Amino acid sequence: MDLYEYQGRELFARHGLPVLGGGVATTPEEARAIAERLGGRVVVKAQVKTGGRGKAGGVKLAERPEEAQARAADILGMDIKGHTVHRVMLTVTADITEEYYFSYLLDRANRTFLAIASVAGGMDIEQVAAQTPEKVARMPIDAGRGVDEATAREIVAQAGFPAEVADQVVDIAVRLWQAFVAEDATLVEVNPLAKTTDGTVLCLDAKVTLDGNADFRHPDHEAFEDTAAVDPLEQLAKEKDLNYVKLDGEVGIIGNGAGLVMSTLDVVAYAGEQYGGVRPANFLDIGGGASAAVMADGLEIVLSDPAVKSVFVNVFGGITACDEVANGIVKALGLLAERGETVDRPLVVRLDGNNAEEGLRILDAARGRPELARLEHVDTMDGAARRAAELAAGV
Repeated sequence: MDLYEYQGRELFARHGLPVLGGGVATTPEEARAIAERLGGRVVVKAQVKTGGRGKAGGVKLAERPEEAQARAADILGMDIKGHTVHRVMLTVTADITEEYYFSYLLDRANRTFLAIASVAGGMDIEQVAAQTPEKVARMPIDAGRGVDEATAREIVAQAGFPAEVADQVVDIAVRLWQAFVAEDATLVEVNPLAKTTDGTVLCLDAKVTLDGNADFRHPDHEAFEDTAAVDPLEQLAKEKDLNYVKLDGEVGIIGNGAGLVMSTLDVVAYAGEQYGGVRPANFLDIGGGASAAVMADGLEIVLSDPAVKSVFVNVFGGITACDEVANGIVKALGLLAERGETVDRPLVVRLDGNNAEEGLRILDAARGRPELARLEHVDTMDGAARRAAELAAGV
């Protein structure tokens, strides 16, 4: 889960990192009240989960509260790279003399953690690394040892931080690592890490990504979720503990096992090229031991997507037996029919493996029911993908 800047700032403050005072507003009037409380000049920053806010006009200075209200009115509702601004963060300003960069992240490629630091902050670190690689220090972090003061000093020295700020940056590096570990983050980034005219080093930005797999250890992280920005079908699927991702396509996909579902997406996309570019509408993995109820929940969510023109259920029976899947399909369609919802989109089903014959028998036995009138069975994965794409295209 990616956090908004104001949420990252709150998390940093919780771990004793130096951040500026501020607040978050959803209306221009709230922005004015925050500016009055802070006093003096403030910066008004759009809260969106993307970069380039400044270039897009999403970061403005305001000398007085009424000006902060006007700037908030300008920014709220803006579209920044496809993200609509619903909140602005206001903070007091700082007189900056130098800007640095510091981050910790999970380096998946090398199966380790990585510290990245640079004295050339305030801009895209990838650009700095490409143009002046000598200004970027990259140090793998031993998960067992972590970052103590000695390790932090190694990072600071390697990055070439000025001697007059070294001790402060070391302290920030240690605290930032503690926050990284304590919150089960996969990324914590400060850009810029700024030196002010009085010599103080501050975290003027906060970019944080939390590992959703660790949510069970952090019930407080639920408060960071922006349910308004989440696709309603994805939110519903999450409530039902389903691994669902909405995509821009027309063929609903249900499978058991992430690898099989990913392969199904590829096969459907390939087959769809023959029918005007038909694409998968979603990723939905019902898991290795899914029951009939889980299958029913999954099918209900997929059929709730108005963009879906056909559904491809691709199951290889293992832990999830094919007869359980078949029962789930029948149950789901029955529930929709009972609610008065017309099931008018075709379903293409491919069952193979454990209890496949029994699963097909269950589907055949229920075929006389009106809600199953558009259900088809195809023996092969490629053939089923072609048929689902064909039906979605209305051929």
